[in-house]
Amino acid sequence: MPSVQLPKKEALIVDDDVRARELLSEFCRGQGFEVATAHDGRAAIAAISRDPKQFAVIITDLHLPGADGFEVLRAARDANPSVYVLMITGYASIDSAVRAVREGAYDYLAKPFALGQLEVVLTRIKDRMALEQENRELSKLVGRDAAAATADLGWRLQAIEERLAHIEALLRTRG
Repeated sequence: MPSVQLPKKEALIVDDDVRARELLSEFCRGQGFEVATAHDGRAAIAAISRDPKQFAVIITDLHLPGADGFEVLRAARDANPSVYVLMITGYASIDSAVRAVREGAYDYLAKPFALGQLEVVLTRIKDRMALEQENRELSKLVGRDAAAATADLGWRLQAIEERLAHIEALLRTRG
């Protein structure tokens, strides 16, 4: 089994509440993520637009000034379909949860939530990222092996054809 090198894990935390943003940032750092923050939806969308592949995870509040969490979610998914977006809100409803998931959110947490709940979600995301990376590595390995086998098979076929041509030439000279 090849050793799998995980890609850089960077999270963007988007919340207009400074204390919530700092708490989430510190928690995500403790989970092994590099962290960037945004205080409103427009700042988050600008950060996403600057480097669409920068963030592996985006944790965004639903109600934000400038642009709401759904706009951040759409911008993130348009820029990088493989990004994991976690929606958090103090105004949870079934409708907003269903909408979030339909629009591509990985998960949805209602505030206040226990950090243990966030840890479970982040662990699932990290495990999934590791599996996706392992799949990419194995696909490359299989591709290389298939290419080598094809080249070897081509060489063997050519050698067989040359031998057959030689045998046919010998048979024609005898006959």
